[in-house]
Amino acid sequence: MPTGSRILIDSLKKLGIKTIFGIPGGAIIPVYDELFEEKEIRHILMRHEQGAAHAADGFSRASGKIGVCMSTSGPGATNLVTGITTAYMDSSPIMSISGQVPVPLIGVDAFQEADVFSLMLPITKTNFLIRKVEEIPVTVKKAYEIATSGRPGPVHIDLPKDVQVAEAEFNFPEERVYNYETPRPDKEAINKAVNLILKSERPVIIAGGGCVTSNATKEVIRLAELIQAPVTTSLMGKGVVPETHPLSFGLVGMHGTKAANKAVQESDLVIGVGVRFSDRTTGSVSSFAPKAKKIHINIDLAEKNKTVDVDVFIHGDAKESLKLILSNLKEKLVKEKTGKWRERLNQLRKEMPKPREEDGNPNITPEYVIARLNKVLSQEDIVVTEVGQNQMWAAIFYKVRKPRKFISSGGLGTMGFGLPASIGAKAACPECNVVDVAGDGSFLMVCNQLPVTVESNLPIVVAIFDNRYLGMVRQWQELFYEKRYSHVYLGEKTDLVKVSQGFGAEATCVEKKTEFDEAIKEALSSRKTYVIDIKIAREANVFPMVPPGEPISHIIDKR
Repeated sequence: MPTGSRILIDSLKKLGIKTIFGIPGGAIIPVYDELFEEKEIRHILMRHEQGAAHAADGFSRASGKIGVCMSTSGPGATNLVTGITTAYMDSSPIMSISGQVPVPLIGVDAFQEADVFSLMLPITKTNFLIRKVEEIPVTVKKAYEIATSGRPGPVHIDLPKDVQVAEAEFNFPEERVYNYETPRPDKEAINKAVNLILKSERPVIIAGGGCVTSNATKEVIRLAELIQAPVTTSLMGKGVVPETHPLSFGLVGMHGTKAANKAVQESDLVIGVGVRFSDRTTGSVSSFAPKAKKIHINIDLAEKNKTVDVDVFIHGDAKESLKLILSNLKEKLVKEKTGKWRERLNQLRKEMPKPREEDGNPNITPEYVIARLNKVLSQEDIVVTEVGQNQMWAAIFYKVRKPRKFISSGGLGTMGFGLPASIGAKAACPECNVVDVAGDGSFLMVCNQLPVTVESNLPIVVAIFDNRYLGMVRQWQELFYEKRYSHVYLGEKTDLVKVSQGFGAEATCVEKKTEFDEAIKEALSSRKTYVIDIKIAREANVFPMVPPGEPISHIIDKR
């Protein structure tokens, strides 16, 4: 009879899992022994467990499938926590599996024991501690179904070592084991929403990550064009609508575009679709869209009036809810009421940020870098970001043309996310170029993952904005703390090119625009992992920006 370890692997194969990111250790060795000759599942050896979780997350976001990561017990499992929390905050479905000490030793402070079950409770949709080998197949399937149902999110399985080596028959359930039905939008709520839309003269759509999850791009575009509503997005919603579309107004909120923020604040109706109205989107809640009625579509009932009180809440899938709204709208009546709003939108569209490429200055700027990426990358290529100024430069200026082609840590804002997430994205989409837009602070947190890209033949490009500061913190200290740069200076002695080359990557340093043009061309054509150390101004700032806690109409723009 098969062991628990074999049953685990076969259960994952039944679910179509073909990639695992992880690091072995004593409490998970039996599972890794089964992976030794496994042909159908590729295991990618990471260099830190946090990176394994981020890689599984990046795999999931790029592919739309569940990502899987694995670790040993104790410190291996606790190292997963930041990555799991990142996925939880951004509703990304991943399954993490960790070894655990044998069942008789649980709770007696055994070597490398940690109460992972309790640690994972607040940062997963659910988690399991398996105590009997017979429980493995149904638990794995249930975990998968929970992670991918409704509002997606991470799940965790704790697997004691004695359960891994115990034997049992392999009985994988063919039927569903998790009783979940996607909520059907209430007809009355749909009718109320339609009536508000018909009465509206200045509608705005805020599209979030739920639109990506439900594949609602066509429906969002159709509604926007029908009612002539600009489409603004949260960070997670970036790419739902091609950002080359005339009704795409870009990011809304703290680093939102002037056009997006002004449109929301001037609107008489906000339609939030698959968005959670986070504080980075709304700014001061009491001042958010003050003259607007608000419609909120979300599959998670817990989001109802959680941050913003709304006039109509539609509990349901974004795509299906929009379909019902569209089928009830009267196209002629809507279009007759939007003439003045179209004129105002044409004015606001002129305020959309445009990277300054040819300003006579040969020195490189972040805006120039992003402008070049817009030109050299195709709509199929993937941009991943770290967190901080680099993230916001990319979010503001990079034009995403398809969903799942812009990957970033939103809710948790995890520095060090981008490099391992890029590895996961490349594993999911090997035919696509993957570019990690990084800051030097974030890169230094996870540069030890570079060998993974080299040794596992997962070539990516890492473009580092190198200003020798923890840039976003320094920017806040400049703007709001009288330039008291407390503990944000990274020093001069670290050579990022040599560090990268030491890990086996190709690397170069650039300071001039022409140098970057040559470097990015060579990096993309090399089919190797390539790090570009981009020297930017020490006090380069990312604008526009809304001060924390202020209305999103209070925009600072010193560009």
